[in-house]
Amino acid sequence: MERLLERLRAVHPERRALVALDGVDGVGKSHLAAELVLRAQRTGGRPVVNVGIDGFHVPRAQRAAAGLGPEGAYRGSYDYAAFRACVVEPLHRGEPITPEVWDVDADAPVTLRTVEVPPGALVVVDGIFLQRPELRAVWDAAVWVDAPFEVTVPRGAVRYPEPHDPDPEAPSNHRYVGGQRLYLAEARPRERADWLLDNTDLEHPVLR
Repeated sequence: MERLLERLRAVHPERRALVALDGVDGVGKSHLAAELVLRAQRTGGRPVVNVGIDGFHVPRAQRAAAGLGPEGAYRGSYDYAAFRACVVEPLHRGEPITPEVWDVDADAPVTLRTVEVPPGALVVVDGIFLQRPELRAVWDAAVWVDAPFEVTVPRGAVRYPEPHDPDPEAPSNHRYVGGQRLYLAEARPRERADWLLDNTDLEHPVLR
């Protein structure tokens, strides 16, 4: 994690930079982002600000209208225009960003707030589908957080209070695992990322 933070801090240090922390559901992206922020605070130097793409979901009814299968999950889950308007564009102008607009659990808009991004800060965005074609050009760098579905699906299942099938091939996982497979085939995020962080073993991640 120290090596990753060192490398990320070297991305366009002369200005505010935007980095994707990409990977499938359950791989540990949000925990990694939080650790990067904490390590940056402890060590001083270039600050790190975290934004989660999950704060830019579209309403549940709109997601359902996009389709309940893998295509709907991949094509119709997020409001990328809002993400650009609230994060990407104000960051480039040196203005405060709005880190979220929608509460996916409550299926309701959030009370909007802004966050000041210091000059030269690094904004790390964690989430799924971040290197899809329409977002590829917004990133100054990208990290692919890697682990097989046989690890990530059971890991993600424990986040929910009700039982979730840990089998990636179970019908209940078809929408999300299938959507992520579509993304892997279309966007090739592993190959396009600047770094790959193998997070299969949470105690011993490997940076490549």
